[in-house]
Amino acid sequence: MGTLVAEGKETREFDGHTYVMERSLVPDVSLGKAWKADKSGNLIFRRTARNFNPAVIMAGRISVVEVEEIVETGTFDPDAVHLPGIYVHRLVLNATPEKRIEKRTTKQNPKGA
Repeated sequence: MGTLVAEGKETREFDGHTYVMERSLVPDVSLGKAWKADKSGNLIFRRTARNFNPAVIMAGRISVVEVEEIVETGTFDPDAVHLPGIYVHRLVLNATPEKRIEKRTTKQNPKGA
């Protein structure tokens, strides 16, 4: 508020604070990663991949998702689906992804295990 960015734009008040209304950016292509997908594009994420990948995948006009496994449609329990296939346009199978971050350590185990 009160800057050049706000000039000529709609403002609204929420809980006593005034905000400048701005249209969101819509990327042409969104790239995401999931653990499993069925052939209809329904996705299941693992661990922290569930934090931002669904939002990124939903944002683009076309979404491309890398998955470790593709199964037949109807394999997933509907309650287990984290993101429905309506948002997924392309699937890329990578059955053996390199997971450097999950294996990295900073010091030796003192017990030698």
